[in-house]
Amino acid sequence: MSQVKIYGIEDQLRPIRNRLSDVIHSCVVDALQFPADKRAHRFFYLHPDDFFMPEGRSSQYLIIELLMIEGRTVETRKNLIRLLFERISQQLGLSVVDIEICILESPAHNWGFRGKTGDEAAISYKIDV
Repeated sequence: MSQVKIYGIEDQLRPIRNRLSDVIHSCVVDALQFPADKRAHRFFYLHPDDFFMPEGRSSQYLIIELLMIEGRTVETRKNLIRLLFERISQQLGLSVVDIEICILESPAHNWGFRGKTGDEAAISYKIDV
């Protein structure tokens, strides 16, 4: 299971939303071996006054949070981060300085979907990659 939250300034994020979602999903499919039909993305559009950012960032600054059931190797998670930087910068023209990524993991028993906890639900893809 993986859910993605994307935060950015609305005027910058909304026009690239669909393309960014496609790029992020391609990275998740490739790095985590996710099925193509498992996409759960949420976009959070912020007003510039509500989005404090580190020095040296532009108005294109994004924060990407990936919430996942634990179990992926360190190398798999690092590969996902590398792919996100590479593909977002190449395909959308964003500077890697304007992209911040955080992977947050929790045990399967902390998740609930399809009426069951994550450790009881049948998942059609591998988590231990």
